[in-house]
Amino acid sequence: MLSALIIVFREVLEAALVVGIVCAATRGVPGRNAMVGAGIGLGIGGALVVALAADAIAGFASGMGQELFNALVLIAVVVLLSGHILWMSTHGEKLARDANAAGEAVRSGERPPRILIALVGLALLREGSEVVLFLYGIAAGGASVAAMASGSALGVALGVLAGATLYGGLLRIPSRHLFAVSTVLLTLLAAGMAAQAAKYLIQADYLPALGYLWDTGWLLSNDSVLGTLLATLVGYEAEPAGMQLIFYGAVIAAVFGGLRYLRRPSALAASAC
Repeated sequence: MLSALIIVFREVLEAALVVGIVCAATRGVPGRNAMVGAGIGLGIGGALVVALAADAIAGFASGMGQELFNALVLIAVVVLLSGHILWMSTHGEKLARDANAAGEAVRSGERPPRILIALVGLALLREGSEVVLFLYGIAAGGASVAAMASGSALGVALGVLAGATLYGGLLRIPSRHLFAVSTVLLTLLAAGMAAQAAKYLIQADYLPALGYLWDTGWLLSNDSVLGTLLATLVGYEAEPAGMQLIFYGAVIAAVFGGLRYLRRPSALAASAC
């Protein structure tokens, strides 16, 4: 029961944090709830498909199927998150300054980017598929179905509660500051996911590690609750590989470089046309 609880709690918490940050960043965007709900439904549906194909995925590519699957999903989420951040840089500040404009936007036929469906869906697909494959391994080790079910249910409840607490905290941030805060959080979230994708590709021998630069596991383990929170929010890794830092830095440079370009007067004039 305990192993199932820990695994499910960690994965649900990560998914809840992603959804919570995205929802806070898009506060006031018309139709957001429907799109986030659709993404959640698609993500859960995709995880159920993974459950049906767990045997095939676990054995794919000489036993590295899970690592490759996770890396591909993470890279897709990073691309979508980066695009979402750049879109919000030209639309988010206006929405944050005047949330009342949402009603008028709906009446006028304006819609938020449908990227939210894919973004939330892929985030839940990734976490849900990891839950499925990890529990598959626990079951193969002889764990009882009843213990796994009770542990999983408690893990879901605790993960959702922690994610909702973070979301409530973000909503307390004044609207005029929320865009800047959410931009930083989403960028670090994307960078951390890119570093995690690199880790999976290293494990599957598709990328070189380029050395391991330090080890802070004695101070804060990635398996701890705080370590899990920091890993999701800022990409914390107790023993990072050089390749992971390259992926991390590349995403930060790309996002903030894109934001700087979009904030140039010529780019702003072009986006307004």
